[in-house]
Amino acid sequence: MDQIDDKTRTELEAAAFRTLLGHLQKRSDVQNIDLMNLAGFCRNCLSKWLVAAAKEKGVALSMEDAREHVYGMPYDEYKAKHQEEATPDQQAAFKKVMETPGLTT
Repeated sequence: MDQIDDKTRTELEAAAFRTLLGHLQKRSDVQNIDLMNLAGFCRNCLSKWLVAAAKEKGVALSMEDAREHVYGMPYDEYKAKHQEEATPDQQAAFKKVMETPGLTT
């Protein structure tokens, strides 16, 4: 990727991000806690990162709007349709993940 100019690199990264969002929207069977436990980030993290990036650029973006973009629907609607109660094992694994030094969610 070193030979690719910054504009093209940004466009490729944006396309990959859009593909990731589409994939996560289609895979509503994959719970956020499972994403966190396996990868150290989830849909909510992506929403937070989007808000932070907007803030850096001086663009107003609410967490609600960012979540709707990431989830493909209003967050409350997504939770009602797809979010399951975390099991004790998932909660224990999540606690370990959140104790990981340097993890930023």
